Amino acid sequence: MTFEIYIHVPFCLRRCGYCDFNTYTAVDMGAGASRGNYANMVIREMAIVRDWQTTHGINEPKVATVFFGGGTPTTLKASDLVAMLDAVRATWGIADDAEITTEANPDTVNADYVKELADGGFNRISFGMQSAVPHVLATLDRTHTPENVAAGIAAANAAGMRSSVDLIYGAPGESLDDWRTSVRTAIDLGVNHISAYALTIAPNTKMGRRIAAGTLSRPDDDDEANKYEIADTMFTEAGLEWYEISNWARPGYESQHNLGYWRNVDWAGLGPGAHSHYGDCEDGKGLRSWDIAHPRLWGTAINEGNVPWAGSERITADEDIEETIMLGLRIREGLDTRQFSHLIPEQKWIELEHDGLITMLDGRAIPTLRGRLLNDTIITELLETLD
Repeated sequence: MTFEIYIHVPFCLRRCGYCDFNTYTAVDMGAGASRGNYANMVIREMAIVRDWQTTHGINEPKVATVFFGGGTPTTLKASDLVAMLDAVRATWGIADDAEITTEANPDTVNADYVKELADGGFNRISFGMQSAVPHVLATLDRTHTPENVAAGIAAANAAGMRSSVDLIYGAPGESLDDWRTSVRTAIDLGVNHISAYALTIAPNTKMGRRIAAGTLSRPDDDDEANKYEIADTMFTEAGLEWYEISNWARPGYESQHNLGYWRNVDWAGLGPGAHSHYGDCEDGKGLRSWDIAHPRLWGTAINEGNVPWAGSERITADEDIEETIMLGLRIREGLDTRQFSHLIPEQKWIELEHDGLITMLDGRAIPTLRGRLLNDTIITELLETLD
């Protein structure tokens, strides 16, 4: 049994043109949800959530991973992040070998900041690199330079922390050579973990509006597939193995927090818009919930002593099966097909393997490179089989 904590920090210095996340550039959103008071509000939410868990018969083990995401968690003082981590320890306990990660914008940290995090119990930091090519960074509205990323990783190394970088491919105007430059630069940084995500366009973003107006080109599926294959080849040659569709790592350096999501473990999400998942409540059924998105309304609910959820829903047996299939077929360890032998005929797995979409190994279906690129096709075919 595994239990994780996700803490959402909704503040950013500026909003990137492609970003559709629940983030805000204002310093004070009202009802106590300000940058200066944010840690106190999240700590109060922890107490409310823990009481809710107890009332509903949910007794979780010590926390296996803590992940601070955003937004930009490092817009807060390092001492605020450490205070929230200390509160997690006081509320649920933290396992001795726990993975403790924060995302970071390279513009918002320096060596002293990183050392304060490490001294406070953090052992991993994930930098939003996105690209190493200046014109691509400009298209993405990113203000950092590649040099800032290298400085952040050097600071993490000096503090004894693991580090990771995130890349985005498919930005308008990004050539294949631009992408190769970004991948090579990320590898040469010496990190043991790299994430690479295809750019997705939300219509309500600055970039989405520019694409709709015709001033930027829309990302091309074939171009993104080519870039995925380039990244996979270059990462593999550098000793980074894929372990989830968008993540590569040297053995032993996989993000345990992310793997927890793909394995469908329990987690509590704290902060505006954060989601939570419980596989087994007191009546044996699972539950997912999501916090109120707007920080002021979220803060108001906490001030009133309420669990600050915008909503929740029970997870039916059929939904649990579908989620297990969808998540399991994203990761290298694959999906144990034997648990679905009464629902999915063996012939279906044979067909998918014959089509080059999966490899069967000891009863587990593992997506091939082609299967990773066509993951939605695999999922659709299997869910249609269930129907």
